[in-house]
Amino acid sequence: MTDPVLVEVTRGNVVESAHRGALAVVDADGADVLVLGDADRPVFPRSAVKVIQALPLVESGAADRYGLTEAELALACASHSGEPLHAETAARMLAKAGREPACLECGTHWPLGAEATRALARSGAEPTALHNNCSGKHAGFICTACALDVDPAGYVAPDHVIQREVKAAMEALTGFAHSEELRGIDGCAIPTYAVPLRALARAFARLGAGTGLTRERAAAFARLRAAVARHPFMVAGTGCFDTILMEALRERAFVKVGAEGVYCAAFPELGLGLALKCDDGAARAAEVAMAALTGRFLTLSNEEGQAVSALSRPPIRNRNGLVVGTMRPAAALAGA
Repeated sequence: MTDPVLVEVTRGNVVESAHRGALAVVDADGADVLVLGDADRPVFPRSAVKVIQALPLVESGAADRYGLTEAELALACASHSGEPLHAETAARMLAKAGREPACLECGTHWPLGAEATRALARSGAEPTALHNNCSGKHAGFICTACALDVDPAGYVAPDHVIQREVKAAMEALTGFAHSEELRGIDGCAIPTYAVPLRALARAFARLGAGTGLTRERAAAFARLRAAVARHPFMVAGTGCFDTILMEALRERAFVKVGAEGVYCAAFPELGLGLALKCDDGAARAAEVAMAALTGRFLTLSNEEGQAVSALSRPPIRNRNGLVVGTMRPAAALAGA
């Protein structure tokens, strides 16, 4: 199956590039609402499922034991830009569990945020694991291990109790077996399993609707969703798509980017979940697709509509700042 074009890039009046992909929007029972392309091909969700990976942090009692704040819970769901507040918050989470940043096993990279990188370089400092965009998630893993009285060392390994808990949560919500042949290693060193888009969308629909969940799991997701809605900066950062969209919509939408052109979302008031992947792994196209689908399914106020519309049709500018084209949803995505 050839996936349809989801997003077009124009220059002048000419379509210069096109991004193909697949997506699924389903309800909590798994019924299709909108499916485009091959939604049954397993794909790696990558960071798009961080909120599911954070569920054990709340369900285990670790969040309460260490008195984690809403901002800290939001960071546990984040792919952050490495700004000072992100790094400082991850360090505070570790300190509450009596651990040091050296315990992080996510690796080190320069902040994803350009200004954060420039500021760090100007200071003469080097990046640490706290600047890794996954440091909040990993701090959450360490807090969970400590609360369970388990040695957090090696928590990124598939057989560590933390990754077994994460895998169990993913399987329960998606209804899809996470087998070894579909396992890879994520950028932050934890296991990642390829899952069909339909199954991922159903997981987010179930989370948003609370359908088929234990009372404890439904409450855990509601707590994480509220934390993200109140602290969208912590989930991404200055100028980032996820932060901008959730600043506009708050608890109406939970959206999360994953590497290689993946997005997952929950629209709780509609009981719908969404998962999409751009075939070429283009994050820019995945963002446009996510914004377009948000506008298609949610009834928006004027202010919300303006924010979503700007994200669904970002301009292309040349080196002089002149608008020379745009990105836009293709006909299949726009519902034409």
